[in-house]
Amino acid sequence: MQVGYKLATEAFPPDEVVRQTVRAEAAGFDFVELSDHFHPWLDSQGHSAFTWSLLGAMAARTERIGLATGVTCPMIRYHPAVIAQAAATVQILSGNRFTLGVGAGERLNEHVVGAGWPAVRTRHKMLREALEIIKLLWQGGYQSYDGQYLQLEDARVFDLPDRLPVIAVASGGRNASALAAEYGDGLFATEPRADLVEAYTGAGGSGPRYAEVPMAWAPDEESAVQAALETSRWALTGWKVMSELPNPVNFAAASATVTPDDIRGQFSCGPDLDAHVQQAQPYVDAGFDHIVLQNAGPDPDGFLDACERELIGRVRDLTTSS
Repeated sequence: MQVGYKLATEAFPPDEVVRQTVRAEAAGFDFVELSDHFHPWLDSQGHSAFTWSLLGAMAARTERIGLATGVTCPMIRYHPAVIAQAAATVQILSGNRFTLGVGAGERLNEHVVGAGWPAVRTRHKMLREALEIIKLLWQGGYQSYDGQYLQLEDARVFDLPDRLPVIAVASGGRNASALAAEYGDGLFATEPRADLVEAYTGAGGSGPRYAEVPMAWAPDEESAVQAALETSRWALTGWKVMSELPNPVNFAAASATVTPDDIRGQFSCGPDLDAHVQQAQPYVDAGFDHIVLQNAGPDPDGFLDACERELIGRVRDLTTSS
């Protein structure tokens, strides 16, 4: 079991994200994971720095901790050739500590380049082609590709690492889990769903299985609930909403009716570490072995202190309860 820390790139300025990475390494986390956004979910979050610049700085400032995107959409805002080159570079700079998490994206970030927002079935076909292009370029040499949606013309990534990054593919259904098994090296999810893991392993997947666990730490429960309500209520809208809305103002409207009790139903809130450990247990029971602690509380350093003292070790020691 490995335990990771989710860096809220939408909630903190870039230098603070790098500082928290250094602190997470000192606290004993196995890896950190950060999203790859153009916009924050809500204006109240107020930030959204360029992930690939952050990764370079994080690699330079750390020695041991793993680095992962959670997740990059490699086919609309970016061309997969660019991601193939970027991921290879981060893998070299980090000394083979990088995991490329990929997914089919959200309109929130991808519409900004004016290329439209395809239907979900089309996005999954595009993701398949993007993964084929990335893996083709990682073979070395000049490569071309002529897909239904994506093309590559006479391209070569000159700087390839001695060990290629793990590719973890985000899944919200059986088809995406099968795609992760066929074209990726790992699985990425945000729900404690055993069916996603079963579909992945059933299709031959045998790599790491990442899952994000929503928490909100604070010295008192009410402060934790209010912080999560202010900055993270978008998380309760569900994937069909999260993937389709174009801007933070839309997420503010869509989440306007979320209540403190709704937050308590999805996040473990407050200082009680037993509650946070219990929050992680269903993800372990579902078969995930890379547990990402995602703190929506108001005090990241207080949370990291609690993780260092006790929480990381307790989550790492979890085993399936059945």
